[in-house]
Amino acid sequence: MDLTLPAAVRNMIEFDGIQFNDFISGRIMAALIEHDASLAELGHDQVPNRVSRPLFMSAIAQVNSLPFLPKVAEFCDASLLDACDPALMTRGGFTPLCIHADRLLVAVSNPWSSAPDEYLSPRFPSLQIEKIVTLSSEISRAIERVTTTQGPNRSQLESIDVEDIDEGLQDFDVTVEYDEPIAQLAATILATATKLRASDIHFKVEKESFYYCYRIDGDLGDKVEMPMKLKDRIDAFFLNLMKLPAETRNTTPGISGRFTIAYYHRPIDIRYERHRTYRGYHVTMRLLDKSHINVKLGKGSLAFDDETLFELNRVMEIPAGIIVMSGPTGSGKSTTLNAMLRELNRPEVNILTLENPVEDEISGVTHCDLKNSSEFKPMITSFMRSDPDIILMGEVRDTESAELAIEAAVTGHKVLTTIHTPRASQIIERFEQLKIERWKIAQTLKAACAQRLIKVLCPECKIPIEGIGEKERRLFNLGEEWAERSLFGGRSGGCSECRGTGYSGRTAIVEIIPITPRVSDLLSKGEISPYDLEMMVLKDGALPNLRRSGLRLLADGQTDLRAISKTIDMTYSDE
Repeated sequence: MDLTLPAAVRNMIEFDGIQFNDFISGRIMAALIEHDASLAELGHDQVPNRVSRPLFMSAIAQVNSLPFLPKVAEFCDASLLDACDPALMTRGGFTPLCIHADRLLVAVSNPWSSAPDEYLSPRFPSLQIEKIVTLSSEISRAIERVTTTQGPNRSQLESIDVEDIDEGLQDFDVTVEYDEPIAQLAATILATATKLRASDIHFKVEKESFYYCYRIDGDLGDKVEMPMKLKDRIDAFFLNLMKLPAETRNTTPGISGRFTIAYYHRPIDIRYERHRTYRGYHVTMRLLDKSHINVKLGKGSLAFDDETLFELNRVMEIPAGIIVMSGPTGSGKSTTLNAMLRELNRPEVNILTLENPVEDEISGVTHCDLKNSSEFKPMITSFMRSDPDIILMGEVRDTESAELAIEAAVTGHKVLTTIHTPRASQIIERFEQLKIERWKIAQTLKAACAQRLIKVLCPECKIPIEGIGEKERRLFNLGEEWAERSLFGGRSGGCSECRGTGYSGRTAIVEIIPITPRVSDLLSKGEISPYDLEMMVLKDGALPNLRRSGLRLLADGQTDLRAISKTIDMTYSDE
């Protein structure tokens, strides 16, 4: 903490872009401590990284003598929003919920703002406004639930003119109406993806078809066919958003880029990948909605069990060495590492990150954005001269990045990074494939972790089932105790809350293999293989394991066997 700052400034809390004066900050801290006495140890500047949004907003509500409800979207009366501007409400952080007697119940994210009163009072003059406090993300969700963002129908697609598009488009707001048909089509596709919480959008050209589809909760959805005449226009439009010349489509095998969209004034980064195919091209756009990234260990999609949380905390206590998180693309590796960074973020620690792109900007952490692969070596070399304590490397993908990670760890730094391997033990083999000697890996690798995201059953429509049949028990090596166990499954056809899928969101599970001094010595001498290490850890049974964690979710009624077996290889037993 900089002691040269005025006391009033030092005592201010800043949370989600709102700065509270020293008086309000003091009252917020008192409310937080009343809820959790251990928070008394926190400095005001540590609150954004150490306190979850729900807890902080409940303290805000307490300070204002207002009720706090973390979930309100389901109670929003759609008819009330017909007279309101959704963009203005999202910007102002409020939404009307319902009318009770002569009162209009309004959800707000900033109780001190006068915007709800000024905007709603003229529209509902006979009603008294009564406020409750909720999360800003919940207000956005409430507005999204009643805002129609439907994809274009076939006749609308056919009517689109394919004349040249506006070359001057820069900032792309997907919630406004565009006169240019291609711009409106792109805006609708991107807005729908955001509303559905899609992680990716795919555009594919095949022999006789051109279509797009969304990846939601890990699964690709239905194809939306489009007229073939639009494939070049929509392709050129996205290249224009990234300020790339259209001729690169025919001269470059692969194109990588990024652009930002505004969704009700909420910025969302789009990571763009395009490669040439036999019949045209395949575009994948990854949506990085930063309003949903600020996840805390033990909360939301990272709501690990106590055993896993304890082991992750033990891993974070390692003073120097490499901590590697493995898993396939889209398994939440970066989200978990960023949540760990939030836990490690302290005023006395210098944290530097090297990412492509920066997915989660953390206050107090120096984030560096790689523009291209040629910048990696000079950037990491510069990092080593910048007095870092902790370094986050976005990914180890080649020999050069592996060597630099090893070098950083050898010189006493804590290095967090990701790698693509199916299992935690295979991280060692992957480093060897990248020409790193076994003894160097054993000396610097401190924790090998693997993560997966498992689909969660929709709480609104999941149904009880009695046990698992004999065929599935044999197929997935499950004991007889699963035959009569009370479990839950997804309802066929789902419901409106889960968009007919039977699932609602995903949760993370982690496998952890610590490389202790004894294990390091055995690996260095070649007395134990990575597979032997994995079997040794499994027999001990004390550390989190993907299969056991998946079965725990099944036993707890959070998921079903279909979702687990799709993500984890269940065809063999750990025994």
